[in-house]
Amino acid sequence: MPHHGNEHEHESEPVSFRDNRKIDPETGKVRGQEAPADAEAAEEAAAAEAPASEDVEGDALSQAEAILNSTDVPAGESVAQGADSEQAAELRNDLLRLQAEYVNYRKRVERDRAVAGQMAIIGVLNSLLPVLDDIDAARQHGDLEDGPFAAIAAKLENVLKVYGLEPISETDVEFDPNIHEALMQQQSADVQVDSVSQILRTGYKSGERVLRAAQVIVAVPAE
Repeated sequence: MPHHGNEHEHESEPVSFRDNRKIDPETGKVRGQEAPADAEAAEEAAAAEAPASEDVEGDALSQAEAILNSTDVPAGESVAQGADSEQAAELRNDLLRLQAEYVNYRKRVERDRAVAGQMAIIGVLNSLLPVLDDIDAARQHGDLEDGPFAAIAAKLENVLKVYGLEPISETDVEFDPNIHEALMQQQSADVQVDSVSQILRTGYKSGERVLRAAQVIVAVPAE
């Protein structure tokens, strides 16, 4: 038979075919069901790996539990009922200390507030002392015997008394250097100790605090 030139080319080409059978002849299983099986295998593998990711947290919890379990607790007592335990006593002492600190802090704040208020009042009283000096001078000259100005002066003095202002204006009393400022001395046979014989300028005090000493003439015993 005659040979054509292209017969060699046909014989060298590989032959391929596609197996479209639904049942695998080697395994006997229906083809197309491997995917669900593979998915189940993947889920089982993920579930097996999940506990591994929680090993660190589990170890920490187990360590904490081991520490708690290693603490010696008397029989019949619990952590909530350990009023006699060392920890409960320490917490109680801390609470008492905090309570004492709070009480001291509150007292200190109230004391500072009272001092600040008193200092404010004293500042106002000191600023009014020159006005009171003018009123005393007018009274000595007879300008406050009657009239509206006398009423105003009396009201001012009464208001200042409400805020604790007291004049230092007594005579025939023993000289006290804490509240008296001696400007002159006069010998007198009528006194046995140094005494205030005359007030030259009235002094003032607020409570125990002397705002201004009274300027006085002192009578001293005759030699």
